[in-house]
Amino acid sequence: MLQNQHDILQILFDAVSEGVVVVDEHQNIVSTNSSANAMFGYENNELVGQTLDTLIPSEYHQKHVGHFNRFYKHSEKRRMGQGRNLYGLTKSKKRFPVEVGLNPFTLYGKTLVMALVVDITERRAIEENLNLKSEALQSAGNGIVICDALQKDHPILYFNPAFQNLTGYTSEEILGKNCRFLQGDDRDQEGLLAVRDAIKNGHSCQVILRNYKKDGTLFWNELYINPIKDTSGLITHFVGIQNDITQRKKAEEERNYLTKIFDDSLNEIFVFDSDTLNFVNVNYGAQKNLGYSLETLKSMTPVDIKPNYSETEFRALLASLTNDKEDKMEFETIHQRKDGTTYPVHITLELSILGDREVFISIVLDITEQKNYTKKLEETVELRTKQLEIALEKEKELNDLKTKFLSLVSHEFKTPLSGILTSSILLGKYTLEEQQGNRDKHIKIIKDKVNYLNTILNDFLSIEKLETGKVNYKFSTFRLSKVVNEVVYNANMLLKEGQQVKYPENIDDISLTQDEKTIELALSNLVHNAIKYSSEHTDVTIKITQNSKDTIFEISDSGIGIPEKDQKNIFNRYFRSENVLTTQGTGIGLNIVKSHIENLGGSISFKSKEHVGSTFILTIPNKAQ
Repeated sequence: MLQNQHDILQILFDAVSEGVVVVDEHQNIVSTNSSANAMFGYENNELVGQTLDTLIPSEYHQKHVGHFNRFYKHSEKRRMGQGRNLYGLTKSKKRFPVEVGLNPFTLYGKTLVMALVVDITERRAIEENLNLKSEALQSAGNGIVICDALQKDHPILYFNPAFQNLTGYTSEEILGKNCRFLQGDDRDQEGLLAVRDAIKNGHSCQVILRNYKKDGTLFWNELYINPIKDTSGLITHFVGIQNDITQRKKAEEERNYLTKIFDDSLNEIFVFDSDTLNFVNVNYGAQKNLGYSLETLKSMTPVDIKPNYSETEFRALLASLTNDKEDKMEFETIHQRKDGTTYPVHITLELSILGDREVFISIVLDITEQKNYTKKLEETVELRTKQLEIALEKEKELNDLKTKFLSLVSHEFKTPLSGILTSSILLGKYTLEEQQGNRDKHIKIIKDKVNYLNTILNDFLSIEKLETGKVNYKFSTFRLSKVVNEVVYNANMLLKEGQQVKYPENIDDISLTQDEKTIELALSNLVHNAIKYSSEHTDVTIKITQNSKDTIFEISDSGIGIPEKDQKNIFNRYFRSENVLTTQGTGIGLNIVKSHIENLGGSISFKSKEHVGSTFILTIPNKAQ
């Protein structure tokens, strides 16, 4: 009967999934079940008769004796090692964590203790993993929140200290709230649309948002959102990981700003490696001016665009920077474009660091305009110098002319006045009637001299009017023959012995719309000069032709002509050729004629050869403008 009860008890022990170890009051093992044998690595009944210390690591033996005795004395059911970590020891001396429940009971008058042993190796690993993850969340530098996906508005269930430090809010202001409070009133953000879509459709997303701390300070938040699902696939939570990227954002903005300056600069900017000399970066201005793409330039060096340098010469130029003799250098050279054209440049060169390598930064200014300006300035200076020399020469000539003019005026006024005075004195002596012929002769001399002086004064008045712009032309339509007749009639009174004026042919039908008096003045001056500077028994020829636009006058003589060296000054005021200095004249008549004719839109020119004669040509518009 007792054996049957023992067998039944063993069957019950073996049916329990936990390990069962029964010991007596001396801690001797009296029974184990199959789960305990397997847990500790023993065969059936192999542990019976051994002490409990067999299953306990040696460092716990001494303390275990005291614990067991106190338990056995009170004989109460309880969990062993409350608040402490317990370990079992296998036959192979491998320790493992256990959880032990102690149950005293009495059998056949003896008090025994049944220990229910559970191997908690897997549970301990899970707990440690969870603790590790929890500590990781707590110590993470990124802000982390967990939101309940099953509740309305997805309230925050958890946040780590980093999130609180990042935002400055208290626990009461965070828990139970939706994360939207971080955006304040700044809700019109593109990234929020992606967040809403991710939550709605239950997928992950990564966005950058403008968030605001409790004190209103803006910070840029790089947000990662991941859904958490249960075993059935239901989304139960959302995890949000938040990273403050404000400094990175500022750095990006500064980098973008510098990149914009780099690309938009009107100067050419080159960055090239200090060892290989290959271009690392080239701004858009340089690409555009040179005609190369950035990709092509990265396979080139500065020597490829500097026709005046070989690689050896260029490296020698850089030596003062690489040897720390200079901080930067400046020089001028020539750059060559892709199409072969060149342009002058001013270069500022510095040595710098880019990442882990040394580079040269070259800022290049296209000085084509500057060079052109300098060249133009030099040309202008040269031109102005020549003009000044010409002006000085003309000033000298003018001074000579003024000297001649003063001498001329003195002579031209003195001679007629002397003649008038002499004739006046002689008139007083011719008192007899039979001396009337002598009186008439001297009266004529006085009249001629007065007319001559009057002509000179009129010429001076004409000059004054021309210079001050007080000339008033009166335009009318008239027959040209009327003017020619008047000119020829007056000229006939000046003819020397044997001289004659040849009248122009076929002019009866020629008419002009011009200032009649000015045309007469110009024509008279030229005819009178032809008579004055021609010898006796010569002809003065007037030839007139007209086309649809102009009327052309040609006045020719066979006189003394104009010396070639004086021809360039013949229209200058007060100028007189050397071969007429003994002949009466002021040197202003031709100047007055030229000014009037040009005012009327016409021109005057001449052909002359000394000792042969001269031809003066007037070209006058048929109709005044």
